[in-house]
Formats: sequence, C-alpha cells, structure tokens
Amino acid sequence: MGISPADAAAAGDRASGNAAAPVASLLMPIYNVERYLEESIASARAQTLRDIEIICIDDGSTDGSPQIIARAAAEDERIRVITKANSGYGDSMNRGLDAARGAYIAILEPDDIMYPRALEMLVAAAENADAMIAKGNFDLYWSTPQERREFFEVARAERCGVPVRPREDPFIFGQKPSIWSAVYRRAFLAENGIRFLPTPGAAFQDTSFSFKAYACAERVVYVHDPVLAYRQDNEGSSVNASNKVYCVCEEYAEIERWLSAEAPARFGAGAAARLLRSALVAKYDSYMWSYVRLAPQFHVEFLERMAAEYRRALDAGEVALDDMKPWKRANLKGILRDPEAWERANASYATAGPAGRALHYLKLGGPGLLLAYARNRLGHE
Repeated sequence: MGISPADAAAAGDRASGNAAAPVASLLMPIYNVERYLEESIASARAQTLRDIEIICIDDGSTDGSPQIIARAAAEDERIRVITKANSGYGDSMNRGLDAARGAYIAILEPDDIMYPRALEMLVAAAENADAMIAKGNFDLYWSTPQERREFFEVARAERCGVPVRPREDPFIFGQKPSIWSAVYRRAFLAENGIRFLPTPGAAFQDTSFSFKAYACAERVVYVHDPVLAYRQDNEGSSVNASNKVYCVCEEYAEIERWLSAEAPARFGAGAAARLLRSALVAKYDSYMWSYVRLAPQFHVEFLERMAAEYRRALDAGEVALDDMKPWKRANLKGILRDPEAWERANASYATAGPAGRALHYLKLGGPGLLLAYARNRLGHE
C-alpha cells in the first residue's frame, strides 16, 4: 500500500535524500504498564501494513516497561525509542509527533490491543476518501474474570465510507474522543498546529487535540469495523491529587480560547459559534465522566466549578439548556441550582452503574426521562 504523493511530509523526506518515510507512525506513550505492554507491542508489530514505524515514548517508567521496550526494539528495527523524565501524557505525545516521519499518525495506548488489519484499513479509507482523518469503531475489552469483548459503535454503518466535514456534520463532537481508533495525516496536524496540552496527569489530554483535529478537517471518513480492543479492566483509581482535579477543565478552557481567538478567522464567526455550542454540549459528558472518577472530597468543588462555567456560557447565549438531551438537562439544572444539594441527593451517582443511573433518572424526571435515557443506551448516538 503506497502513500499519497501529495503528502508534504513524506515528499520532504524523499526530496532531502533521507530514507523513504514510512506510511504510518504509530505512537505508543508508555508509563508503568509492564503488565500489558508485551501484548500491546506485539499487536503493533503484527500489523498487516508493514511499512510503519513504532515510536515508544517511555515517560520515565519505574517498572519493567523499559526492559520490555528494549527487547522489542532489539527484535524489530521499526521500533524507535524515546526515553525521558516523567512529564505526562501530553508532553509524551508531542515528543512523538515531533519524532514521527510517517505520512499518517496513529496512536496505541500501551494497555490496548490493535487488531492486525487496523492500520491497513484506516490508511486505505483515508486514501480512498482523500480524508485528513479516518476514524474506526472499537471493542470494549475485559481480560478478567473472563475474556470478553463488546462492540462500541462510534459511527453506525450508514455513516461510514462517505467523507464528511465535521463543521457541517457535527456528530463526532458528541462522541468519546478515542483518539487511538483513528489515523491522522501528519502534514494536516502540522499545518494546523494541532498538538497536546502538556498538563499533569494521564487523563483528558486527548480532548482538545481531538476537538481541534475534527474542527479543522475538511474531510473525515468513518470505518465501521473495530480496529482495536480498548481495555476496561485497567481503569485508573479515583483521582486523589488536587492538581489533577481540573485537568479536563484546562482542556475545555483551551478549546474555548482557540474557538474565540483563532476559529473566527479560520472558519468565520458563524461557524466558530456553532463549534462552540458543540463543544459546550460535549463538555457536559466530559465533566461528568471526570466527576465519577474523582475522590469524593473533590465532588462538590468540581460541581461548583462546572456550574459556574455553564452559568457564564448560558448567560452569554453560547449554549442553551435545550441543546442538551433531556436527562443531561435535568442533571445540569440541578447542578446549576445547588451543586452541594445535587451531590447530597445523588451521592451514589458516581458508582451507580447503568442500572443505578436508570433509577436515578426515574427519580429525577419520571418514566419519560427514564425512557429517553434507556433509548439512548441502545445506541451511542
């Protein structure tokens, strides 16, 4: 499989007399994941698209991860290793972007398993559609107590294969970022200055990267087949460090800064306003996903910040409560009214699971709200 002759990055490598650039650069940000790393690297090496480089960025691991990386690199010349002091996920990813030579950028988290044809399918889809991004579905994966996979359909079949411009078809902004189930043209990322925020911690740094990439892309194509197994039994413990509580807020502050400072000149004021509305709707899900992972002592202060940010956006007319789905609107109204009272009344929300949440929505809004929530659970759109 070849690469587009129009790809500026690969063409530059050839013109300068360097070894031919690979089709794809697969970035693996690694920190203390020895339990899963061998299987994850093996899945990268097993890709049917052979013309790739695998860039392992070791973020100062203190377990056996460096030795696993070294053994794999000794066996496979396609593996390149970057070793650095611990500085966080965002900085690791930026170091990988700087080192990459491939026409496409792909990402593999070191506890996930990439299916053998993943890169071949995604690159082919991007080439055939002349797309800046090709985005696949994936499987949720549990290895214990029994191995289990559950298909997670980001994009339904009818959305797949035909390129779209997300600024006009904003569906993707409401989905989990899942940046690791996609490929991105490297030249596109570079030309648009799309990078990661080097904030502390290992969560949420994909949020602003993902939003900017889809906002800037003129053509995105979805692939229906699952491209990897996204591990569910290695979820991090509750966030107990105060400096990590607001990482997701920093990501949305950057999105809102970018939409205010740069997007109007790029896309026009109307498109920038529509993108901001999409961001503020998506922000609810990201904030609640963050909330359920916080240690209980941070719940109220986080909800207070969430309420203050939404109150300001609502007052400015940047978003409306009616933009939210009914059960989200009901929760947000309660949080806006009194964050501490909402937390007291819904103390089990963070650990309730789908069944507990269903009871929560029944109590919050009656059978109609429960029915709307149940219908949404049947599909991810």
